[in-house]
Amino acid sequence: MGHLADLEHSRLIRVSSLYRTEPLGIEDQDWFVNAVAEIRTTLPPRDLLSALLHIESLMGRVRAGRWGPRVIDLDLLLYDQSVIDEPGLTVPHPELHKRRFVLVPLNEIAPYAVHPVFGISIRGLLDRLAGAGGKVEFLGGTPARITENGKERDC
Repeated sequence: MGHLADLEHSRLIRVSSLYRTEPLGIEDQDWFVNAVAEIRTTLPPRDLLSALLHIESLMGRVRAGRWGPRVIDLDLLLYDQSVIDEPGLTVPHPELHKRRFVLVPLNEIAPYAVHPVFGISIRGLLDRLAGAGGKVEFLGGTPARITENGKERDC
C-alpha cells in the first residue's frame, strides 16, 4: 500500500480486504493474494498505468509470461467512466467482468460503481458470475478508507 499511497498527483482513497484466489490460466502454481484500491488522481490514464508498472518494477516484478507466478500485478481496472481502447491500454480492464478475484474485492469497496461499457453495477456483475470466475477466499482485514493525513480507518 505504501507505493500506491506515495503515487505523485494521486491520493489513495480506500483499500479492500485481502483475498486468496486460485490461479487461472496456468493452474499448477500457488494461489494468489488479491485486493483492490481506489485512487483519486490527476494523472492521465496512460501516465497512471506507467506509474503502476513502475511500482511493479520497484517491487521486483519481472514479466516472464502471461498468467505465471509473479511478485506483484497492478492493473488499471476503471478510470472514472472512461472507455479507452488504445494500443497497450484498455479501460475498463477487458476481463474485469469475468474475474471473481477482481469483482469480490471491488464489490467490497465500490458495489455501486457502474461498468461504463455494460452499464451494470459491480454488484450486478458479481451476481451474474454465479459459480464461474474462479475460487476466492477471504483472508482477512477490513476495508480501509485512507484519511487526509494518510492514516487508515475502517470503511
